[in-house]
This record gives sequence, structure tokens and C-alpha cells, in this order.
Amino acid sequence: MSGTTGVEREPGRFRRMINRLTSTHEELEAEELQQDCRQLGCTAIGTVVERDLVTVGGTLRTVTFRPRAGVPALEAELYDGSGALSVVWLGRRRIAGIEPGRQLVAQGRVSTAYGRPVLFNPKYELRPVGNG
Repeated sequence: MSGTTGVEREPGRFRRMINRLTSTHEELEAEELQQDCRQLGCTAIGTVVERDLVTVGGTLRTVTFRPRAGVPALEAELYDGSGALSVVWLGRRRIAGIEPGRQLVAQGRVSTAYGRPVLFNPKYELRPVGNG
């Protein structure tokens, strides 16, 4: 018998401290975002599949006004630490509260545009600003 039980163990306190000291700021932020999304019951963006109905959460990295086929469109990049997807609101030039750095939870059906996952006109919830 090898002595392993097949159960993954949580790293010990010392190992977690060493990992935090040797990780980059981006890695720490990604880990924190993934943890927040798991607590909210969201699907990891890195695992979404086209045509799935998903709830995803994360931080808006960019927000741009980019018309599509002559129709106004507000496009944002949502990042959760496992990946990024585009969130597009057709017919909108701006939405109050949709700005870079804002936390957001969005629900919709995944499409693909230019090889990247996209949510068009999703239901969304702005998360509170700050650590509360």
C-alpha cells in the first residue's frame, strides 16, 4: 500500500505563507477572484462552453463603446482569475456603474465571437465596492 488515500489535502499554514510570498500580484489577485466566484456559486470562465446557460462573476477589466453592424454596443471584459469573456450590451452607449475595476455577476447564454466566449445582453448584478 502506498499510504495515499486519494484525498487532496489543504496546504498547511507554512506552505500557504510561502506560496503567498513567492506569488506575483497577478497570481494572488486571480486566486482571490476565483475564491470569490466559488463563494457566489459562479461557473469559472475558463470552463464555459458555447451555448451553456451560465452565471459568471469577476472584475471588469475594460469597458469600451464599440458599435456592431451599425448598432451601438457597450462591451466589457470580465475576468475571474480562470479566464476572461466579453459581455456585450447591444443598443447601449453606457450603463451607470459599468466601469473598469467594478465587480459584476452576469447570467446568460454563452456565444463565441472571434474564438472568445461572449455574453450578449446578460442579466447582471453589480457587486458592492470595497471589502464589505
